Amino acid sequence: MTIADTTVETSSQTKVVLGDSQYGKAEVHVVRVTRDTDRHEIEDLTVVSQLHGDFDSCYYEGDNSHVVPTDTQKNTVFGFAREGIGSPEDFLIRLGRHFTSEFEWVTGGRWGARQATWSRIPVAGEGHDHSFFRGGTGAETRTAVVKIVGDKTHVVAGLEDLAVLKTTQSGFVGYPVDRYTTLPETTDRILATNVTARWLYNRTDIDFNEVFASVRTIMLEAFTNHYSRALQETQYIMGRAVLEAHPEIDEIKFSMPNLHHFVVDLEPFGQDNPNEVFYAAHSPYGLIEGTLRREGLGDTAAIWQGIPAYV
Repeated sequence: MTIADTTVETSSQTKVVLGDSQYGKAEVHVVRVTRDTDRHEIEDLTVVSQLHGDFDSCYYEGDNSHVVPTDTQKNTVFGFAREGIGSPEDFLIRLGRHFTSEFEWVTGGRWGARQATWSRIPVAGEGHDHSFFRGGTGAETRTAVVKIVGDKTHVVAGLEDLAVLKTTQSGFVGYPVDRYTTLPETTDRILATNVTARWLYNRTDIDFNEVFASVRTIMLEAFTNHYSRALQETQYIMGRAVLEAHPEIDEIKFSMPNLHHFVVDLEPFGQDNPNEVFYAAHSPYGLIEGTLRREGLGDTAAIWQGIPAYV
């Protein structure tokens, strides 16, 4: 069979048609240094650009006349970075609106970013002007996704791997017990998790950097300022605090592993252990995922489609 003989029909009774599709460039890693003074600033984004629109002829006929090359999408990311990045959400909105206005057959798309945070290396007690390290405050990864569907722009912000731990003010009691239950009840345990959260904005005319910083602070304070009877309860308290403080956020989704710390039995060594020495188990772990949303909020499933949304 030659290429010309290829057809999308598999038989006289069955015709294969194109369903949902998208294409673009992934893992575009752009680093921008602002050096207009001796004290430099660094922004580090890894971007994905995926377009939706009229691309049927490419699939059916190999016609590339509507295919904006993925290399062009990559170059656009770098070109826009030269003009400045700002918040990842604003940067992605600019990208999305460029592609949907520049090419009439591009009707929407999904643009995502992960932002790495670099901290200044301290020298003689002061952060250096142009030397940085990954870690410290802000060691988690900031995330953002922008989806454009027709004339609607949806923004989902978030973070990944926000590692938190409290050494007390947590317990776990009152659960069902059957013949496979070996876990002892406790009213004083370590509670540790890596928070992954994503939240859905209901508008775009906001200071995304300011709101991100506020949401992060609220989650950290909510994790801290209560006695946790279950990680599920802590997750609810964190999400409720965010929604109460920020009317521009409609919904927040969490994925939080329960990173177990077990008290080590030191009796074989002739030592006591008053909740001071623990075995930190990396796996298996409990995985607690949940969605907190405003009562009466309509169906948002289409917005979350294609975005890691947990539940």
